[in-house]
Amino acid sequence: MIRILIVGGTGFIGRHIAGALRARGHSVVAASRAAVDLARDSEATLRDKLATFDVVINCAGLVRDAGANSMSAVHADGACNLFRAAISAGVERLIHVSALGVSAEGETGYQRTKSVAEDDLEALDPLGEKIDWRILRPSLVVGRGGASTAWLSAAAMLPRLPRLGHGDWRFQPVHVSDLAELAARLAEGGESPRRIDVVGPRSMNTDELLLTLRDWLGLRPAPFFRIPQRLFLFAAAIGGRVSTGPLNREVVKLLEKGNVADLAGMTTALGRAPRALRDALALQPASDADRVAARFFFLRPLPRWSLGLLWIATGLLSLGLYPIEKSQALVSQIGLSGALGDAAIYGGGALDLLLGALLLLRWRPPLVGLAQLASMTLFTALATRLPAECWLHPFAPLLKNLPVAALILLMIAMEI
Repeated sequence: MIRILIVGGTGFIGRHIAGALRARGHSVVAASRAAVDLARDSEATLRDKLATFDVVINCAGLVRDAGANSMSAVHADGACNLFRAAISAGVERLIHVSALGVSAEGETGYQRTKSVAEDDLEALDPLGEKIDWRILRPSLVVGRGGASTAWLSAAAMLPRLPRLGHGDWRFQPVHVSDLAELAARLAEGGESPRRIDVVGPRSMNTDELLLTLRDWLGLRPAPFFRIPQRLFLFAAAIGGRVSTGPLNREVVKLLEKGNVADLAGMTTALGRAPRALRDALALQPASDADRVAARFFFLRPLPRWSLGLLWIATGLLSLGLYPIEKSQALVSQIGLSGALGDAAIYGGGALDLLLGALLLLRWRPPLVGLAQLASMTLFTALATRLPAECWLHPFAPLLKNLPVAALILLMIAMEI
């Protein structure tokens, strides 16, 4: 039994590699960022954390900067510290998951920072004498639980399929189960080149990929429509700023460049040819849960955005857009008048503005949602002292709190 640490082990690729290794009877620790933080842990700290392991697999990666968790800190500086720590801790074998097409002259920060780590590892130990290292360079990795797969599956569920770019972007997608099996074989000491391009058996364009995923979801083929390039780039730019999803300008540049490679190294290291994507997907048939997730994927931000805008609107109304005299008259009916009434109006308005802004900024949406429920429950409780006509009004201004509460609960469930 081999003792194996997977850095980034709670991510998409890390989870699948951990499963493959455990199925082979190995002792596996799938470390989250909280346990092994490449952006913050020093080389000495990492050395202490690696001391009891025979094999280290680095799956940590980002598609966008997020404060201290920048691509430079994780892909380059943190990975290089990890390599040195593994050597000094006496780790026998190191597997580093990089990406196909990385280059020091790459157009994107993703490519350049990944390249720094690859070059540093080879410079540290060119022949693998200090540590038996391998670098895996996957193309697009497809499988249940992947962010890219979720996005593409959602696009494949649409009644008309979007043609991304000019329809000529080419990948050589590999199923995550083949990548996981390859990593497991290498962790056990399987023979292979030092750098392995991890690709599927054939390349395909985005049209073919969407049709393959649509077939997996149990749907018939659908016609395509072309998204204007400028609109797609605008959506990618917005996605990079307001979303944690896989679409941003860096990803678009990678797609435009293409992502294909020779299959020989992958076949040698895996001991067989990788499965065709359609065949690999068929081994894990799509469930109703997969289809529901794909249908709701693009709708997921709507509860948060709509609630954020609603709370901002109510805050602005409370702070003066609605005649203050009418607000004062309303709160006086529940026993709040004078300075206390004004404090309730302006304090409530300020709180609404704050909660709405935090939702739009996606700052801990579940926590903000609970605060919204609490404030709305308090307001509703106070409103029981209002005249009956406020409850029986045909526009139902108070009864509408029920569907709003349901929407908040839905938002909390979708954002956890």
